[in-house]
Amino acid sequence: MSGQRIPWRQDATLERMNERSHATMMATLGIVFTEKGADFLRGTMPVDARSCQPMRMLHGGASVALAETLASVGANCCLDEVHTAVGQEINANHLRPAFEGETVTGTARLLHAGARSQVWTVEINNARAQPVCVSRITMAVINRR
Repeated sequence: MSGQRIPWRQDATLERMNERSHATMMATLGIVFTEKGADFLRGTMPVDARSCQPMRMLHGGASVALAETLASVGANCCLDEVHTAVGQEINANHLRPAFEGETVTGTARLLHAGARSQVWTVEINNARAQPVCVSRITMAVINRR
């Protein structure tokens, strides 16, 4: 699925995104931003003790955390300094398991950028490029305080 061109701010670098993740849930889960393109943001997450359910498969909540992380960071990296984006609604369809020892890759694409909301899709794949989860996230655009 293709998205629209993302109006990245000049300071929206992978280095800055990863630096800002220090001491957050993203760091706890091992989420790393790996690639930024004209119409996408990509990141990875290991399937390990931090993100597994007891059957040693990727926990659905960890998939949702990866999806919301990519969409939220993407959304905020294209807003001015007066506004911020926060998650308003998210859904996720879990399509197949990912097992402990694998790394999953999420790709977020902007579908809609309005004055008050943004809609993003995130596709999470395993190392064999098979879909693990697909998610749609609505971000509310609000004034910073």
